[in-house]
Amino acid sequence: YVSIIIKVNSPADTVALCYHVQKLADQVMQNPQVLAALQERLDNTALTPSSYIETLPKAVKRRIDALKQLQVKCAHIEAKFYEEVHDLERKYAALYQPLFDKRREFINGEAEPTDAESEWHSENEEEEKLAGDLKNVVVIEEKAEAEEINVKGIPDFWFTIFRNVDMLSELVQEYDEPILKHLQDIKVKFSEPGQPMSFSLEFHFGPNDYFSNTVLTKTYKMKSEPDKTDPFSFEGPEIVDCDGCTIDWKKGKNVTVKTIKKKQKHKGRGTVRTITKQVPNDSFFNFFSPIKVSGDGESLDEDSEFTLAADFEIGHFFRERIVPRAVLYFTGEAIEDDDNFEEGEEGEEEVRCILHLL
Repeated sequence: YVSIIIKVNSPADTVALCYHVQKLADQVMQNPQVLAALQERLDNTALTPSSYIETLPKAVKRRIDALKQLQVKCAHIEAKFYEEVHDLERKYAALYQPLFDKRREFINGEAEPTDAESEWHSENEEEEKLAGDLKNVVVIEEKAEAEEINVKGIPDFWFTIFRNVDMLSELVQEYDEPILKHLQDIKVKFSEPGQPMSFSLEFHFGPNDYFSNTVLTKTYKMKSEPDKTDPFSFEGPEIVDCDGCTIDWKKGKNVTVKTIKKKQKHKGRGTVRTITKQVPNDSFFNFFSPIKVSGDGESLDEDSEFTLAADFEIGHFFRERIVPRAVLYFTGEAIEDDDNFEEGEEGEEEVRCILHLL
């Protein structure tokens, strides 16, 4: 676009100028190349949904606003639906628990399965039978020696799951491993009726040289209601915050901190001294000291938001996958299923989490 400013001295000059401008415009519009360029520009201008809505009559827009009111009411009904789903999860968690208790007994060697309980027909049954026949030809001395080995339960069950699952293995440091070998069980607990929606993860540990706690807990607070400022964004319950617990570390065993030495120079005397200082250390057990979502409106920085979102995703994964299907993550079968699902279909269910800054 070119702007031209022309000074005129009289009304007659203005009329004459307008005449010449109109004549020039008519000549330009008769030019085929100019018309083609204008048509191409019009063709390339996409009519967006919002621009289409703006073209509708006022009465139609009024009806559309009424539909939005109905949609908000649908969102509130959907929120109630998810609250009842949470109640159902609590109900069925109580039905699962006796099976999970028996699982814990088998894992920790507190009980032995009966022949009927341990009967399982695998897809590779013939290969396993052949392997079993080969084992029968071992030397008697070796067989006797093997019989003397008394393995209790399923060693390193939960620790093996941590190693098998990438999301968890990325959090585990080498110095975490001896501690995780004392992990005996992981439980999911749902909030009681009438209480705000939440779930807790309980990590049960056997006696160890690192901390005195027998149970470490992590509670995830949830919200199942449409946002007042954006009700159409509601897609189900969201994790909005989480609480960890205090780990009672034994002296010198806290793996979440490390001691560093730092030299300080005296400004006046010029002497140098060495001081020791404790700084945070990477560890899975930082999982129990999560970043807190501020309730005073103070926003988190980008790194903190990413860390908290990842924390929410891990908590959801423990609840939905690890705890209910632990044996399949131990054997790797669930991991293969997850990989196949990711390759075959996009849009795998993701945890819906929100940094709800009040």
